[in-house]
Amino acid sequence: MTSALIVTGTDTGIGKTVFAAALAGALGGHYWKPVQAGLDEGGDADMVARLSGLPRTHILPEAYRLTTPCSPHRAAAIDGIVIDPAQLALPRIDGPLVVEGAGGVAVPLAPDRLYLDQFAAWGAPVIVVARTALGTINHSLLTLEALRRRDIGVLGIAFLGDSEPDSEATICRIGGVPRLGRLPILSPLDAPRLAAAFRDNFALEQFA
Repeated sequence: MTSALIVTGTDTGIGKTVFAAALAGALGGHYWKPVQAGLDEGGDADMVARLSGLPRTHILPEAYRLTTPCSPHRAAAIDGIVIDPAQLALPRIDGPLVVEGAGGVAVPLAPDRLYLDQFAAWGAPVIVVARTALGTINHSLLTLEALRRRDIGVLGIAFLGDSEPDSEATICRIGGVPRLGRLPILSPLDAPRLAAAFRDNFALEQFA
């Protein structure tokens, strides 16, 4: 039976793909990015394949691969297609499945459908990935509020960046969510370092 966890972010480019790779690898599960917009660097699935330590067979093919790196609804329009929610049903696999969204929770999948709508349809718990840099309190609390308004369950928040104890504690206290842990910035970034950083900073049983 599939046990899905959804990974979303407070914005684009904050490191949620890195976190998703670490989580999928730690769980020994599967990874799925249902909609990939932008193919210049191969897409997020290729990054997860490099960083997770999972066999390539555990990286599931996208439902949609779109050429332009922009909002999925616009990238789909440029490619002359419309994203059909029926094609976004969660894959049936045995074991854990890490599903990664695109950008933030209010990114449109279609002119009248946001990722929030898709998360609600999936009915799986969401992990919010937030950076620790300036501005994160506002972005994180707005993200949590949007999820709650749709009655979407939030497993917790995972931070990425340098330690900012006050900001992290403030977000979790006001947002009413558990702090799952924090991934530091890794340089160089590779699969062994990422796996070690995840082990050192997260308790795997939180994701079971």
